[in-house]
Amino acid sequence: MAVAAIFWAVAHAVMVEKVEMTHEIIKVNTELNEDDPETADLPRTSEAALAEMIKINKYIKEGAITFLKKEYLYLSVFCLIFGIVLLCTVDQPWNATAHVEESNENVSSVPYTTIAFWVGAFTSMAAGYIGMMIATSANVKTTYGCNDSMEEGFKHAFRGGQVLGFALVGLALLILEIIILSYKPGVLGSDYTKQLTLFQWTNLVRELFEFVSGYGLGGSTVALFGRVGGGIYTKAADVGADLAGKVGEKLPEDSPLNPGTIADNVGDNVGDIAGMGADLFGSLAESTCAALVVSCSSAELIYNHPDAAYFPMIITAVGIGASFITTFFAYIEAGTVETKLKLQLIISTVLMSALIIPTLSVLPENFTIVFANTEYYPTQWKVYGCIMLGLWSGLLIGLATEYYTSHSYGPTRELARACTYDAATNVIKGLALGYMSTIIPILCLAVTILFAFKWAAMYGVALSAIGMLGCLPIALTIDGYGPISDNAGGIAEMCNLDDSIREKTDALDAAGNTTAAVGKGFAIGSAALVALALFGAFVTRVEADLTAQADGNAAELAAINATTVNILEPLTFSGLLIGAMLPYAFSALTMSAVGDAAEAMIAEIRRQVPLIKAGAAPDHETCISISTNSSLKYMIAPGAIVILAPFIGGILFSYKFVSGLLAGNIVSGIQIAFSFSNTGGAWDNAKKYVEAG
Repeated sequence: MAVAAIFWAVAHAVMVEKVEMTHEIIKVNTELNEDDPETADLPRTSEAALAEMIKINKYIKEGAITFLKKEYLYLSVFCLIFGIVLLCTVDQPWNATAHVEESNENVSSVPYTTIAFWVGAFTSMAAGYIGMMIATSANVKTTYGCNDSMEEGFKHAFRGGQVLGFALVGLALLILEIIILSYKPGVLGSDYTKQLTLFQWTNLVRELFEFVSGYGLGGSTVALFGRVGGGIYTKAADVGADLAGKVGEKLPEDSPLNPGTIADNVGDNVGDIAGMGADLFGSLAESTCAALVVSCSSAELIYNHPDAAYFPMIITAVGIGASFITTFFAYIEAGTVETKLKLQLIISTVLMSALIIPTLSVLPENFTIVFANTEYYPTQWKVYGCIMLGLWSGLLIGLATEYYTSHSYGPTRELARACTYDAATNVIKGLALGYMSTIIPILCLAVTILFAFKWAAMYGVALSAIGMLGCLPIALTIDGYGPISDNAGGIAEMCNLDDSIREKTDALDAAGNTTAAVGKGFAIGSAALVALALFGAFVTRVEADLTAQADGNAAELAAINATTVNILEPLTFSGLLIGAMLPYAFSALTMSAVGDAAEAMIAEIRRQVPLIKAGAAPDHETCISISTNSSLKYMIAPGAIVILAPFIGGILFSYKFVSGLLAGNIVSGIQIAFSFSNTGGAWDNAKKYVEAG
């Protein structure tokens, strides 16, 4: 199924690239004043407009490639260094010992975790780059299609989104499968079908999956910096271009007289395509690896029914199949674009709910999961319930996000109405909207965690996370659709196309703003479940290590309670407070970075606009350079907080402090994430609602 997803992505990439653009259908704005020096360089014929579309698209693509090359160079150096840290602290091949007496192989002599980490990091970069390349091809094709009809423009944007969605999920699953198959002979022995004791087999399989978990760590590391760097870039360019151009100079959005417009369009691709792609790739890889590791707490899964251990990967494969079928419904006439995209989520969820049932036969009918010295007794249908909780919670979070961010509903229209009084009332109500929007997602997550844990302990929580990401190809498709449509509108404005073209691209873009918020909702919700599953894997491993160190000492064994986070214990409570603070510090650093970069952008745009109005050519490269250099410079501090806090806390204090740190971080971060994401989406769509009259 992973290979099929990659093939599907390649097929759609070819379809996008093969769209031939001719000037015959291009509609140009003919109402320009011939003597106005400000518009003298704008195209006035369809031939000139087509040439300008190609030129602008080239600027956007080159700007995005330049940024990603620099960012990935920085990340490659960091991943190289961090991989060496893993080599020295986790793999330690120089301490290799034989793990199975019957095998002559020294299985620890290979740095499996480090290799998996580097592979995960590289795969995440590749997925982001692929998505960005196709998005910067589909955007101009979407503009071109809107000259024919809005339906044609939608088709090109949706195809571009499918390349991102299916390529990313297909690559994530295929490479994970390859890593496991490659590691099996070395870790389990060349003849891993031979008879081993339960204890031997359990230890070896746990070791295999812990090695493989480096893959998820690599993906998440790149996602962290990619999301932060891309986010700083896009928001600095967006804020700078809007404040200096729209507010300061009274220019239309994406005006060719605004030298920050290209940087703004580049930002949509590096932030919401490459950054979001890496983000959700990390969530998928982490949740799958967490489920694989936690499955080792069940003898039935890994000893009596060894194929059942790979059930988490089967869920993702089923999601690919459900998403594949769902894409055909996008081209059926179903009202507005927003309705079509909403139906994509609903149909894929319903299909996956049915298609997952036959795969339950891989699991034993009844099995045991041990967590915190307590036994849980899942069944096939309890496991199905865990997956469904995650899957349908994801849909509810998506629909709730749509309600709070789409201008088709009351909350965003209320924001637009507040603008008739003052900006302050809009800001106040926007913040209140974001806070209110956390209620439904948090309730969904709480119910999911409660029942999933009751039915299958941390294994159930991990499966819920995978279930929430089950229809990820579709979620990423409609998420990638948004920036493509946004870019299409910018190209239409800069190339002096007829106002009717911009109206069509704005209609596509308004739906895209909502889909982007929905995509963020999936990312945030799944991240919360993944974080909890990984937290469970962490405390389980700590307890196992402490038990081994106790070496049978009854008193020490009785004192071990690593899987309990006791907030009445001072060290744990201190970690809890600091963990809850870190998302605020992280947010402050990223917001300050955007502010500083936007100030530099505003100063540059203000310098250039008078020169451009006098006839000079816009200097897009300088604006792109400002956003690029600022984002790469300022992404280091927020990323360092995330990477170093658990390390330093664990080294200076103990696992108790780290347990509190992680718990506080999860609880605090999830609230901020939902709130800020939905406030931003609602403000953006309120603006579109006002501009549409």
